Amino acid sequence: MNSPDPRPLYSRATEQAAALIATVRPEQLTDPTPCTEYDVRALLAHVVGSSRRIAVIGEGGDGLAVDTTVEGVPDDGWPAAYDEVRTRVLKAWASDERMTAMTRAPWGEVPGRAALTGYVMELVTHTWDLNEALGRPMALDAELAEFSLANARRVLAEPERDARVPFGSAQPVSEDAGAYERLAAWLGRRPLSRA
Repeated sequence: MNSPDPRPLYSRATEQAAALIATVRPEQLTDPTPCTEYDVRALLAHVVGSSRRIAVIGEGGDGLAVDTTVEGVPDDGWPAAYDEVRTRVLKAWASDERMTAMTRAPWGEVPGRAALTGYVMELVTHTWDLNEALGRPMALDAELAEFSLANARRVLAEPERDARVPFGSAQPVSEDAGAYERLAAWLGRRPLSRA
């Protein structure tokens, strides 16, 4: 398979997410995000819970059997909760054999490389959601967005989507939009200022 090894990109994506999560103040936890079903607290819980799932998949477990519910994290405890799970994920995916081993992800039975590539896209997109919700405190890594957008266009080739797809229909975006804006728009999101 000639697609790049997603592990270095996933590692960078976790570093970027961790740095952003460290900036969240307790009073921001109830703020809205572009991922309209989540406020900041629910988005953080989703990121931690889905990271728990990809850790189990990397460890050879059944990704569909993982309880992704995250409760009991204190308002100032999100950085520690995320650091703990991202360390577990990176360890779980360290072996080259994980790239070719078949895995069970929410979207089906796929080689590990495809599963982890999907989770790069998810994490990078939710990092954009969080950055928007927090008022864009960080400049985000454009290469991660370009990689994720290429994957999004491959796995979600049709711009119109129905309720069976966990992403909305693609939104219009200007020709000069940056990589994150194009990724967010392809996945049905709008910046909060335009929502």
